[in-house]
Amino acid sequence: MKKTLSRRARIATGGAVLAAVAAGTFGTVAANASAPESARDAAVTAAPAAAAGKRDTTTSTHLTVDAATEAAQAALKAAKKEGQRVTVAVVDRNGNTILTMRGDGAGPQSYESAVKKAYTAVSWNATTTELEGRLENAPNLKDIPGTLFLGGGVPVTADKAPIAGIGVAGAPSGTLDEKFAQAGAEALR
Repeated sequence: MKKTLSRRARIATGGAVLAAVAAGTFGTVAANASAPESARDAAVTAAPAAAAGKRDTTTSTHLTVDAATEAAQAALKAAKKEGQRVTVAVVDRNGNTILTMRGDGAGPQSYESAVKKAYTAVSWNATTTELEGRLENAPNLKDIPGTLFLGGGVPVTADKAPIAGIGVAGAPSGTLDEKFAQAGAEALR
């Protein structure tokens, strides 16, 4: 016959188990914190911090969020001036999205396309229209994940090195998308 504990007994038992676990955890922490100084010093001496020298590191330039916003707004403004509904994406040098802005009435497909165009432009430091032409000699380029070889992506450079990409999608042609992306890039100069 199975014996059941009263609610009060179950609560008391649960509390005792919880107290034992807590005591064990804090007891371990307290034991480590109260180790003799010589033992702690030995541990520090045994595992010194690794320091990278200047020859082991590099510094890169990144577009600020404010600059990315300024570029995207300039691209949207250029598109709106011509009655086009587009989405603008700005990515950093590593292809990570800094921001996207979807213009009023932009199609749902334009978001992903704008990001991919920006990524493609910064990856090769070339406009996506230029890269589209390269597909004739290297058709496998289009198989690289995350890329889109349609007009509408432009790189942003600093000292001739790519630091960001601007992608625009949603206009009826890649030529227009690229024109608007270029307006965004020019706003930064």
